[in-house]
Amino acid sequence: MPISLFNKGDTGTIAKILGKDAARTHLESLGFTAGTRITVISRLSGSMIIEIKGCRVALDETMARRIIVG
Repeated sequence: MPISLFNKGDTGTIAKILGKDAARTHLESLGFTAGTRITVISRLSGSMIIEIKGCRVALDETMARRIIVG
């Protein structure tokens, strides 16, 4: 399930990253790699703030749809 479907407070583990090489590389450089736990901190108008590895990262809905959580 993509994290774009998660609600505030939901937690999961990243299963895989979808998209073209540039998008996957960008997300991986932010710490979004398979096996990493994430938590949705907030949602607002399609954008999300995600906590990953002790940091908070803002993502738009397009990028959030590429992160699949198992």
